[in-house]
Amino acid sequence: MLAFSLKVSHHSHLFRSPQLYLQVPFNATITAHAYSPEATGVVDRFRRFLANGVQPNQYTLPGVLAACGAERKREVGLQVHALTVRAGLDSKSFVRSALVTMYSKCSDLATAKHVLDFTGPDDSVSWNALIVSCSRGGFYADALYLFVKMHHKALPLDEFTYPSALNSAAYLCREDTGRALHSLLLRSGFEGYAYVGNALVDMYAKCGKLHAARQLFDKMPHRDVVAWTSLLTSARHVSDEAALDLFLEMLASGMDLDAFLMAGVLSSCAGVTVLELGRQLHSTSVKRGFDSFLSVGNALVSMYAKAGCIDDARLVFDLIPSRDAISWTALIVGFAQNGRGPESVRIYNDMIQAGSKPDYVTFIGLLFACSHAGLVEVGRAHFESMEPVHRIAPGPEHYACMIDLLGRSGELEEAVRLLNRMQFEPDATVWKALLSACRVHLNGGFALALAERTAEILFNLAPNDAVPYVLLSNMYSKLRRWNDVARIRALMKARGVSKEPGCSWIEAGGVVHVFHVDDHGHPRTAEIYAKVEEMMGKIRETGYLVEAGNMLHDVGEDGKEIGLAYHSEKLAVAFGLVSLPRGAVIRVFKNLRGVWRLPHCIEVGGQDLWKKNCA
Repeated sequence: MLAFSLKVSHHSHLFRSPQLYLQVPFNATITAHAYSPEATGVVDRFRRFLANGVQPNQYTLPGVLAACGAERKREVGLQVHALTVRAGLDSKSFVRSALVTMYSKCSDLATAKHVLDFTGPDDSVSWNALIVSCSRGGFYADALYLFVKMHHKALPLDEFTYPSALNSAAYLCREDTGRALHSLLLRSGFEGYAYVGNALVDMYAKCGKLHAARQLFDKMPHRDVVAWTSLLTSARHVSDEAALDLFLEMLASGMDLDAFLMAGVLSSCAGVTVLELGRQLHSTSVKRGFDSFLSVGNALVSMYAKAGCIDDARLVFDLIPSRDAISWTALIVGFAQNGRGPESVRIYNDMIQAGSKPDYVTFIGLLFACSHAGLVEVGRAHFESMEPVHRIAPGPEHYACMIDLLGRSGELEEAVRLLNRMQFEPDATVWKALLSACRVHLNGGFALALAERTAEILFNLAPNDAVPYVLLSNMYSKLRRWNDVARIRALMKARGVSKEPGCSWIEAGGVVHVFHVDDHGHPRTAEIYAKVEEMMGKIRETGYLVEAGNMLHDVGEDGKEIGLAYHSEKLAVAFGLVSLPRGAVIRVFKNLRGVWRLPHCIEVGGQDLWKKNCA
């Protein structure tokens, strides 16, 4: 009884202030909803509480401001800000940092900085809030400037300050700044913190320093899925094969994966067109519920499309509940790469009708589709609509697509006029598109003269690129100008320019088999070459003749026939015929795609007829 009376006496002010009893559940409700997906109702709840006479305090207002920032409701945030000033709470640390974050999320950095500079003494919480908001909002240079300013003010830098600064340096590819930050945090003793370690790995990875990122990763005492994701993302910049090797290493370590990592691994599967692994990851995504994430759905669409399974890509796309421009673009590009340009155009029209806004990349896929389907008028109309209708200025890739489209249709003069209309200097992509267009219609002096001038420009613009040399050499070969062919080949040799070797690969039994021209390194070489001879015999019976125009003149007819017969694609198809069950679909992929350098899928349906699924 005495203990109870003492307790009541000690907290007697609570009984004299019933308002505080209302504030506790009020604050709990606001905070719970402000940091959850139900943030949309926080402002309405706040209004109802005010109408019932409940007065907010310094613990209430940060939640309301967080909801305003999440919904980008700057006008409402201004009213809440006015309320904090009238209540004398704007200088409180948590309220001040919430104000800074709200204005930053509403892209009003000027007001956020004003709050920081003029409402109370400096504190790390508010400065961290602004730096974090700038970094997450894409204002990376501002984040780094504020970090330097905070450091000069001698404010404490902590495990929340460093990751945002490192992330900003990473996105700006400022390795020198990242190294300076690394040195500073080493002296401060923050390297062992998980968030800081992950940010360091990510910074070095994004700056292309995979070795440094791997060294830091190996030294981390506790590697979580974020660290693995950062390292895997950096490995993708080196090669998709390296990323997949790292993924298998992660699985062997017992680390669990999340949706973000799954999206990255699926993108690597798309890059090297490993269909079976992609299917297994799709199955895992469904079991784990990752397929509901938009990034995973988009990666699945790309993976199936690049593997030639365009109908599966369409099924995945149809199951995505809320599609963005990336979803639509992945499907548009997928249908285009699989030789179904008219359907790509129809999908684009569906995209517009659905109210989704196309972006820069969408038009690259759309114009690519028009080019490979020969849809000249449709492509021209979409190209002309980019700036006036969609406020997207055409870039080099769009001009390259249009020049390729016009060149394929024989409109070389119009292609040149379009190039001359460009508001910026054409890059190598545009000039290679023009050179490729000359090759398609090499039936007059104008095309050859234009090709020679274009090739000379490319020799200076991209001296180490073998594509212009090879294209021009093939044109001379087609015209049987053997001296010019020899001159170009000698020029390549003198300048140290080498052509990337073409290869084809096929997946069988979970193993990827790679073939080069006249390849004898496979264990089943004898069976493969015997099957090629059988294939070529059947093809000749149908009246097929080898087109030797692009081959060198000093090789005999038999040599030309053999050289083409043992090309990497045919070796891969032959291997598919001898290794896969009868009736199975044979999918062969190439590394070379002319100007575009996209994986080239040749699908053989039912092991009977050759069918190109990529234009």
